[in-house]
Amino acid sequence: MMILSRRSFMLRSGGLLGAGMWPSFPGNLNDKIKEGKKKKVTVGAHPWIYAAQLPEYDITPVLEKIFQDVKYAHFEGVELMHHPLRDGKNVNILKDLIEKYDLPVIGTSYGADMWDRKSHPDILEEIEKILTHLALTGGRTLGISVGNTDAQKTEGQLDAQAELLIRIRKMAMDRNIVVNLHNHTYEVENGMFDLKGTLKRIPDMPLGPDINWLQRAGVDPVGFILEYGDQIVFMHLRDQHKNGQWAESLGEGDTDFTAIGIALRKIRFNGDLIVELAHENNFEPTRPIRESLHMSR
Repeated sequence: MMILSRRSFMLRSGGLLGAGMWPSFPGNLNDKIKEGKKKKVTVGAHPWIYAAQLPEYDITPVLEKIFQDVKYAHFEGVELMHHPLRDGKNVNILKDLIEKYDLPVIGTSYGADMWDRKSHPDILEEIEKILTHLALTGGRTLGISVGNTDAQKTEGQLDAQAELLIRIRKMAMDRNIVVNLHNHTYEVENGMFDLKGTLKRIPDMPLGPDINWLQRAGVDPVGFILEYGDQIVFMHLRDQHKNGQWAESLGEGDTDFTAIGIALRKIRFNGDLIVELAHENNFEPTRPIRESLHMSR
């Protein structure tokens, strides 16, 4: 079965507030993030590499395989994709896997076209289920992607996605879940137009950058970490070769993780580091996924 690239997946995904009217979250959430300074960094794994081979990228049928492999590779937790969390029947399945493998669910990733105000009711209905079920599994993070458009987003579209992010962030806070803004290439291309548009409206939004998508958009990961360090609470790691192709495992490519590590120490990063492996279209793996996860760890 062909393994679609992460970019291919994201390309398939699919009343204005005036200046100064965007709320911030100066107390509850930011205090929790600051309290996290006392915690150690958690290193987990994201299951995209499994989802890429499945219909509609739904990892529900292979949840046990994911937990088995992530445990084998000595990670400290799993970041889910949102599909299993849409159905409350999977909560007990996840709880059993968490106990069986002594491996917590860190959180989940989630993406939708948040710039499209007409989609807001459906997104809110879905996200309420996801957050409720995530909280029941002990998850504590939600990495959000805001959705891409065919052209640069308008000010109205940026307003719409910010309005929805604020509502989702409040819903998450009520369940002790921290939202982070997770980028793909489209948020950080063109001088980071999309991301900066969101941060203009929600200046204190926690960030969960993907180092490799930054690279592919022409953004220096080290510079990004140093500039936005106070807001970075989460991070995805993936490796690539000098030719721009993804490496089979972390450490086999040419990404300068030494420099990234130094930058993380400078900002005293204490969030979650998540390895998210991905393969190019038609790539033929040379080893089982769990071995690449183990090497990455």
